[in-house]
Order: sequence, then structure tokens, then C-alpha cells
Amino acid sequence: MQSSTALYEENVMQNLTRANSELFRRTPDERFGSLVELWQHCQNEKEQSIERWHPPQVLVSQPADNRLTLAMGEDGSFGMTDWSFSQLCKLADVSKDTLNKLTPDTASRVLGETLPSGTKPFQALTMGQTVRAIHQASYTRLYNADLLTMVREFATDFVPPQKAGDGSGSSEAGPDIDSGTGLYCGEQDMFCFLIDPTGWTEIEGEAFAPGFFLWNSEVGKRSVGVQTFWFQAVCQNHIVWDAVEVVEFSRKHTANVHDSLREIRRLVEGLVEKRDQRRDGFVRVIRKAMETKLGDDADEVMDVLNKRGITRKLAKEAVEVARQQGGLTIFAVVDALTRIAGKLKNGGDRTEADAKASSLLALAASA
Repeated sequence: MQSSTALYEENVMQNLTRANSELFRRTPDERFGSLVELWQHCQNEKEQSIERWHPPQVLVSQPADNRLTLAMGEDGSFGMTDWSFSQLCKLADVSKDTLNKLTPDTASRVLGETLPSGTKPFQALTMGQTVRAIHQASYTRLYNADLLTMVREFATDFVPPQKAGDGSGSSEAGPDIDSGTGLYCGEQDMFCFLIDPTGWTEIEGEAFAPGFFLWNSEVGKRSVGVQTFWFQAVCQNHIVWDAVEVVEFSRKHTANVHDSLREIRRLVEGLVEKRDQRRDGFVRVIRKAMETKLGDDADEVMDVLNKRGITRKLAKEAVEVARQQGGLTIFAVVDALTRIAGKLKNGGDRTEADAKASSLLALAASA
């Protein structure tokens, strides 16, 4: 769990590996096929979970069936997950590995002598007859379902990326990851990777689409946070390639953690708003490019292309293709240059030609 609030933006193009790391550590039962499915799971956990507050002296570890349980006064006795047992050991300042070497009877006596005393209550989160987490009073919980409810309301066009791997169960990326979905929730935390596959637009002449990561833990494993970005590609191992305008926010689970829900919503809304602005602006530019002539005749168009660094041979071919397609508009010439560039053998030549073609759209934006 992080110890401070973080909010920063990184504009340098970078590759993001957070979703890739999640992919490799998630078991099949932690993967969900849709945002609705993930939300329903988290909502069920929220509805079935109970926060129980007790002073330290009420919490008593007891041996039962060759394991330890945790009795909480009149609330009864509960089993513990590996995570909640780890938290209990930390509260008692006793090594978990050491206790695991002892018999349940001996371990219960050790915890009975080492758990702190005092008047400040502990909070235990239970679901059914199992303790999901146990914390000191300063911990404030933010439920996964509340985060996902916000996402479903304000990021309606965002969906998970393609499933990881090749679908054969033997992906080169590693064993049993071909069903990795980008939507995960396990005993300790939740992670969500969403993109807008229809949100492609141009940023400085290159194509980008919006996406974000969202994470949280109801049991204290990690901070709550979001990372928004614009990306060029997502590979089958869920590495996000060439991301720009990367903004990250995170906060630990203290008294003001619910304020983070408002900040995360603001960042997601901002991403959606910028997507709409860019997409609308791009559409306007394309429409203008389809209406605006690059020149009155072939010679004038070729002069414009030559001044922008396009060779006379390539310019002449592009003009001929554009005329066959219906005219010498900016869009027709750009489309012709792009088609011709795709046939060039040298990759560097193709990239250079594409960049020069795209730069012509700026003429439509200023027209």
C-alpha cells in the first residue's frame, strides 16, 4: 500500500507494462470477461461483506481442525485467508513464517501474548465465516464496486483490450495466459484495463487511442489509483506501446480516501472529453480536407508537394492517382500519397512519405 498521494503527468512517449504484470500473476478464477461481469462480482462481495469493530482484547485466535481461527466475541469464530492471517501476524509483530512452523495450539498462544492491547478498536472485514482483512482503526475502505460503478457511468465506450495470448493455451508469452482479459479481481485486489477502440485520432500526425488502468484493494494490499494515457498499440501480452500524455493518480486508504473517487472520476471524464474534442476536431479537418483543393491544376499541386519535401516523381504519381479518384482536394492527394507510400520497399521511405502526407492535413486545418 503506497504511503502518499501521487498525481503526475508524463508526456514522453513510453511503453506501459502494468497490465502485462497483472496478466502474468492472475489465476483463471481471477479473470473476468466483461466489465459488467467484474462489477457484479465486486458488488456481490460488497453486499456480502461486513465490517466488524472490536477492541483488541476481544480478538482471540483459536486452534480448530489443525488451523487457526479468529474469535470475535459475540460475533463468533471465523476462518482466515492467507492475507488476513498475514495482517494479523503483522499486528502482533510476529513472523508469519515462524507461526506457520508451530502447531495451531502453540501459534494461538503466541498471538494471544503478542497482539497489542488498548482501547482503539480493530476492524475486521468478513464475508460469510471468513475474515477477508483486519486493520487498525486508521484504515478507510473504498469498495471496488464503487469505483467500477463510476467507470460504467462515465466511460461507457471503453472496453477491455483483446484477450492475451494466441488462444491456443500455448502462447509464447508463457503458460495459461491466453485467457487474460485485462479485468481481474482476486482475494487481495482488483485491476481494470480499458481502451476505447473507436477513439482513434491524430496527435502530431500520428494515430492514438485513449485508455486507462484502474486499481484498488479493499483489504489493504495496494493503493487506489488510475493511470490514463493515449497509446498507439497494445500487444497480445498487454504491453501498451508508445503511450503519451500519461497521467497517474494514487492514494493510500486513509481517512480521505473517498476523495480519490472524485479525482479519479475527474481524470476519466477528462480523458473522455479530450477524446471527443480530438475526434470531433479530426472529423472537421477531414471534412475540410475533402472540400478544399490543394491547387487549381496539376502543376500548382505539384509545386505545393515539392515545397513540402515530396519528390517530383512521387508528387507526379500522387497527382495522377488523385485525379482518377475525383479531384485535387487535400484529402484526395493525402490518400493517394498514403496508398503509394504503402508500396515502397524501404520502411524508412514509407514512414517518411506517410509523415509528409499527413502533414498536408494541416493545410485543411488552417484553410
